[in-house]
Amino acid sequence: MIAFLRGRIQDKQPNRIVVDVNGVGYDVAVPLSTFYGLGDPGSEITLRVHTHVREDALALYGFATLLEQELFERLIGVSGIGPKVALAVLSGIEPNDLIRAVRDSDLGRLTSIPGVGRKTAERMIVELRDRLPRSEGPEAPATPGGGDLRADLLSALANLGYHRQSADKAVDAVLRRGEATSFEPALREVLRALARS
Repeated sequence: MIAFLRGRIQDKQPNRIVVDVNGVGYDVAVPLSTFYGLGDPGSEITLRVHTHVREDALALYGFATLLEQELFERLIGVSGIGPKVALAVLSGIEPNDLIRAVRDSDLGRLTSIPGVGRKTAERMIVELRDRLPRSEGPEAPATPGGGDLRADLLSALANLGYHRQSADKAVDAVLRRGEATSFEPALREVLRALARS
C-alpha cells in the first residue's frame, strides 16, 4: 500500500494532481481542501495517501493533513458513501466545519454539500458522531492560480457536481464584487455562496 508521496507537481486540476516521484507519475485524487494549499506545477509536495483497491482499479487519494485523511477514511466507512462522495464532502465543506456539523446534527449544513442527500446526512450523523477526530487549526493559505478565472471556476464546480445555472450565478456574483482575483480564493467564495443559497 502507498501511504505517502513526496515529489513534484507535474499537473494540477481542482480534483486531481499528478505527482512526479523520481520520474514516475502518480495520479492522485484530492479534495479542494488539499488543492487550496498546493503550489504551482513544479513545486515540491508531500501528500498523505489512502490507497483504495477494487477488483478493477487501484486509486490513490491524497491529503495535505492528517485530519483530512482521517475524515476521508471515516466517511468511506459510512454505508452508502464511497471515495468519490467522501471527496465531494471534503471539497464542499472545510474539515473543521464538517466535524462541527456532524457533532451538532446540522442536517441543513450537511445537505448543502453536493451529492449529500438527507438520508446520507442522517447516516453520517449517526455513524460518525462518536468517531470523529479532533479538529485542527486553520488550513494552509491558498496559492494563487492563473488562466481564465471564470472558466476555471465553472470547470471546478462542474467537477464537483454543481448545476451549471446555480454555478453561473454564484461565480458571476463573486467576480462582480471583485474581492477575489485568483482561482483558490475565488473558488472558496463561490463555494461559500453556494452553501448559503
